[in-house]
Amino acid sequence: MDFKVTGTHDGITAIQMDIKIHGLTRQIVEGAIARCKDAREFIMNGVMKQAIAEPRKTVGEYAPKIEMVSIDPEKIGDVVGQRGKTINEIIKRTGCQIDIDEAGKVSICGTDADGMAEAKHYIDVITTDFYEGQILEGTVVSIKEFGAFLEFAPGKEGMVHISKIANRRIDRVEDVLSLGDVVRVVCLGKDKLGRVSFSIKDCPKA
Repeated sequence: MDFKVTGTHDGITAIQMDIKIHGLTRQIVEGAIARCKDAREFIMNGVMKQAIAEPRKTVGEYAPKIEMVSIDPEKIGDVVGQRGKTINEIIKRTGCQIDIDEAGKVSICGTDADGMAEAKHYIDVITTDFYEGQILEGTVVSIKEFGAFLEFAPGKEGMVHISKIANRRIDRVEDVLSLGDVVRVVCLGKDKLGRVSFSIKDCPKA
């Protein structure tokens, strides 16, 4: 007879049995279950408890992880980008594997928790429409005479006019900002032409 029993301190969770006879007596079954309980308690108390008394709150640092998020299906194209440019850039920067189904279910897989959090942040930024009062952090990717362009996430940028960079008059954007600078901005909403604008000088301090 092959008789396997799994369980906890509180009771049995599963039984698997293979027998080559036509039946079992109650005495045999009760005896087998009792012996399994003794063995189970020995393993849990004498072995497992000394190594790990309770489940870990989080998986190991290098263990594979997965996080699921949902986005508006209408925003899938924004996350993917033209010919996959945006999503491939997120994957490249974060080291995560990202998959999206037609319903907007996004799976972010990886071993580095920080990389997964960064990927989720990018997706959140890409799928959220700019709104007045929104606080964002962006990287200066282009400087023009009239202002600076910031990247908030792959494929999502905004512009800060030169008059909104500092609390004083500046003649050149380069006097205050350089390519690669990371700055906090506040969204000022849309102007009369429907363009979304941002400000560094009006952004509340962190």
